[in-house]
Amino acid sequence: MTDTSHRSAPLADALLGAAQLIAAVLGGRNFDVALAASPLSGVTRAAAMDLGYSALRAFGRGDFLLGLLVARPLPDKAARGLLLAALARLEARPDEAHTTVDQAVTAAARLARGQFKGLVNGVLRNFLRRREELLALAEADPVARWQHPVWWIARLRRDHPAHWESILAAGNSHPPMCLRINRRRATSADFLKQLDADGIAARALDDTALLLDKPVAVERIPGFAAGLCSVQDWGAQAAAGLLDVQDGMRVLDACAAPGGKAAHLLETANLDLTALDADAQRAARITDNLHRLGLAATVKVADARTVDAWWDGRAYDRILADVPCSASGVVRRHPDAKWLRREADIASFAATQKTIIDALWRTLAPGGKMLYATCSLFAEENARQVEAFIDRHADARQLAMPLNTIRDTQSQDLPDAEHDGFYYALLQKD
Repeated sequence: MTDTSHRSAPLADALLGAAQLIAAVLGGRNFDVALAASPLSGVTRAAAMDLGYSALRAFGRGDFLLGLLVARPLPDKAARGLLLAALARLEARPDEAHTTVDQAVTAAARLARGQFKGLVNGVLRNFLRRREELLALAEADPVARWQHPVWWIARLRRDHPAHWESILAAGNSHPPMCLRINRRRATSADFLKQLDADGIAARALDDTALLLDKPVAVERIPGFAAGLCSVQDWGAQAAAGLLDVQDGMRVLDACAAPGGKAAHLLETANLDLTALDADAQRAARITDNLHRLGLAATVKVADARTVDAWWDGRAYDRILADVPCSASGVVRRHPDAKWLRREADIASFAATQKTIIDALWRTLAPGGKMLYATCSLFAEENARQVEAFIDRHADARQLAMPLNTIRDTQSQDLPDAEHDGFYYALLQKD
């Protein structure tokens, strides 16, 4: 495979690609789905992704600024997407303002037969002239300042009164890139040496987690294709240790795609592991990841809630319930979620979570443990969900977190420069 990670795409091409992706999100489509369906490729695809993600992280700010700079809302979503991408870049790279405006105008000439070329030029130049005034106004508006919806900000202030500002700041940052070393095929020390030889700076976070100084394309990671490592956030890597698996155990990963946590469990111990996912395409990714890493499990396309359709009646020693959630703890990786989600969705997620864990509990052996996991920061999906579960099940009790994890004894892991935000609760069946 040709390594294109060091090349640069023409900025106009990247801005145009980002505009189309942002337009899809403005139309209610998931960014990753739009990206998978787009004709973008190579360095242009990578650059358009970066510009698109940056604009969506800053959407609350960009949308506010456009409201001041454009007399009437733009009916053309691609033109609006182009302006959002360009404004985000002007803020991030003020020293390249001339290039950004020039290339945005070039991109606009290829949109809708060039009818927005003059508008794009005028809006961006007006922003540069009024920059200090406009940014001061943005700082006074909560959505523009924090770049999250009002309801999202309110929930974080309520659920995390001491940390809500740092959580919002982390949600607007670029996410870290962490590797998990496959201990069956490599060691962290040897892998660090290989990364260094390939010019990739990294440091060890624990025995198997390596944090890269800067994200790189997976094609550049030595031994990735050979299964020496996986890309997995450090917060997500905590699940395998918390579940406390031992050789010979019967284990269920109930919502397993794309298979990162299932693979980590299998790298940790020799297990009889079943991995479920309700979506056939996503379940196929579990199989592909296990094959790359040289691991084996039973993979089933099944809904965790319909136990009688897939369970053979033999109880599990351990269950990982990594349930569907708002993904509010990983929003910097999926910034479109901030704007596509609605507050009512949280109650819907909570209802699904309740159904899943109630269904799974009867498949757990007495004395067994179930790890409830989300990548959410909202208490309704986390602590309150677990409290209600324990109230419903007299045979359930929550265990303290072991002290050798990154979250110490706390269940809620907040996002920072090293990892995303996750919630874990370890439940034992009496």
